[in-house]
Amino acid sequence: MPNNEPAANSPGGQGQRSEAWKTAVTVIQEAKPPSFPEGAHAMTLLVEFPPGDPGTPPHRHFGPAFGYVLEGEMLFELEGEPERVIRAGEAFWEPGGDVIHYQDGNNRTDVPSRFIVAMMCEPDKPMLVLVDEDELEQRKDRRAPRPS
Repeated sequence: MPNNEPAANSPGGQGQRSEAWKTAVTVIQEAKPPSFPEGAHAMTLLVEFPPGDPGTPPHRHFGPAFGYVLEGEMLFELEGEPERVIRAGEAFWEPGGDVIHYQDGNNRTDVPSRFIVAMMCEPDKPMLVLVDEDELEQRKDRRAPRPS
């Protein structure tokens, strides 16, 4: 009968303990998000855009989102903030709610972009809602000045 117990020196065994965990964590970002409504659920997404892809059209999320760029660069813009480039190894977040997320596209035309987003979703609401042209026009004064 095979022995299914981990070896004493294996990762699951009782032998030597690693000390790597003491320095294995690096804080990438900290944020104080709004409170989460009762019944909210978490969702983690992997988003992949091909080179030069403009990304998701202007939209909003009902709950906060926290992300990390794995590969490439993202052109990121939230309502009231100037657009900025987030590169591989950098984090981003948005509060959700009544804030338009204008851009999340691939800033590079030569490589794909990949990022992970963990978000809190309000009960009975979609994870993402596109913003129509009429609302964009009504709120244009809330958008940061565009680069020339």
